[in-house]
Amino acid sequence: MAKVSLQSPVNMNAEELWKLIGQFNALPDWHPAVVSSKLEDGGRIRRLSLLGGGDIVERLEQIEQGDRLYRYSIVSGPLPVANYTATLRVKDDGHGGSIVEWSSEFDPSGATETDATQAIQDVYKMGLDSLRKMFGA
Repeated sequence: MAKVSLQSPVNMNAEELWKLIGQFNALPDWHPAVVSSKLEDGGRIRRLSLLGGGDIVERLEQIEQGDRLYRYSIVSGPLPVANYTATLRVKDDGHGGSIVEWSSEFDPSGATETDATQAIQDVYKMGLDSLRKMFGA
């Protein structure tokens, strides 16, 4: 099983940042590759429309408001992964800012482990870079 974990500082209070990015349907508000998100199944499923076409369907597995994290899995999509489970977390950096952590475990599917890992790292990096541009680091 492959693992990816990236983190980034963001110049915003952790509680305030969580309010902006911690909702399962908020990805289009801060990730440049996600054009829209539509909730289904009472909010447990999100269908993400991607820039350039394509959809990813993801299931909310757990949300912990107090710990500022949610876990989700990919149901279907174009990424070269199977059995994908990820966690998005916002932590207090101890200085009035935040650390955003995005991590996952998955099996490569239709690609080498190196290529699958790189694809996921690219997705995370694009999102974290966008947060730093929006709010500073």
